[in-house]
Amino acid sequence: MTSVMWNYILIIFISILVTVLTRNDPRNNGDLALWIDQKQVKMFSGMSMEIYAIANGTVMQYILDPNFEKYLPVIPSEVGYVNFTWKAGTKKYYYNFDRLQSYDESILEAPVISIRTKGRVPKRPKEFSIHLPCLGNSSGIAKFGIGLLIESRKGKPLNGTPLRLKLKKECSQRKGPDPECDKKCANQGWCNHEKICQCPEGYMGQYCRTALCYPQCMNGGNCTSPGICSCPPGFQGRHCEGGICSEKCLNGGKCIQKDTCECSKGYYGPHCEYSRCVIPCLNNGKCKAVNKCRCPRGFRGDHCEIGRAKTHRSNCQLPCKHGTCVDKACVCDPGYYGRLCHNLII
Repeated sequence: MTSVMWNYILIIFISILVTVLTRNDPRNNGDLALWIDQKQVKMFSGMSMEIYAIANGTVMQYILDPNFEKYLPVIPSEVGYVNFTWKAGTKKYYYNFDRLQSYDESILEAPVISIRTKGRVPKRPKEFSIHLPCLGNSSGIAKFGIGLLIESRKGKPLNGTPLRLKLKKECSQRKGPDPECDKKCANQGWCNHEKICQCPEGYMGQYCRTALCYPQCMNGGNCTSPGICSCPPGFQGRHCEGGICSEKCLNGGKCIQKDTCECSKGYYGPHCEYSRCVIPCLNNGKCKAVNKCRCPRGFRGDHCEIGRAKTHRSNCQLPCKHGTCVDKACVCDPGYYGRLCHNLII
């Protein structure tokens, strides 16, 4: 039932989604999306594709179908978790997993999510897992429920939420050792009464040869053992999420990918070495755009070269001829100098 049914369901999903998703990939859209990634789906079915529950800020219609749960297969015993990816894009959304319940607690414990049950949907794509912990002392098919409410920052629920899903999970009890079958199961896995490898935590696959990393390894990294990624040259971090820059990022820039700097405002270039202000900002101003400076209080002008008069009465004993009184002293306009800004630069 597992592989065949997964393939059957995925074919249905493809026919529903292809006309929508090929026109506008929700990953690149600036609105809410929630999906199961290709790697996870391929583990279930052998098919490399993504399944969306929410795309472009809209709950997919097939999720809202009253008969949707009838189409879903039983999650096989060797699958202990499901990974989802989601992102809010340019808008703000808040979530609440208000239901994580097992209806057969003698077989399956309540689902556990890898993130807080309440919070804000991340702006950029990020993974989370729903773990399905079998008790291990009995076999059978257990029903469980997941509820998810998503609201905008104004407290308005997203149309179609709260989602209320009832799913089924197969759990298997180990009847006894089967040495011949057990030899096929790697990484201390063992065979159940149906000759299927039961994998220890951190491994999955037909013979428990696939290590699991959560979140998954990024930038082409490989999961070599549970929770440990082997990163390709140029990347680092627990999940290979961080880049290594052969040359340091300058002027407050940050290394975000291999030899790629994210520059602070006002700077650009491979290593953020160039300022967008050809004329330097004066009086502690900060470059914010092309030849535009953000000036501290009391100064103005594209390069903060002009003193700005205070709103209260001047404290200068004599008026400034060609300038502005700032902190009891004259700040001269361009082209003038002197205590009262009365001398013209020739």
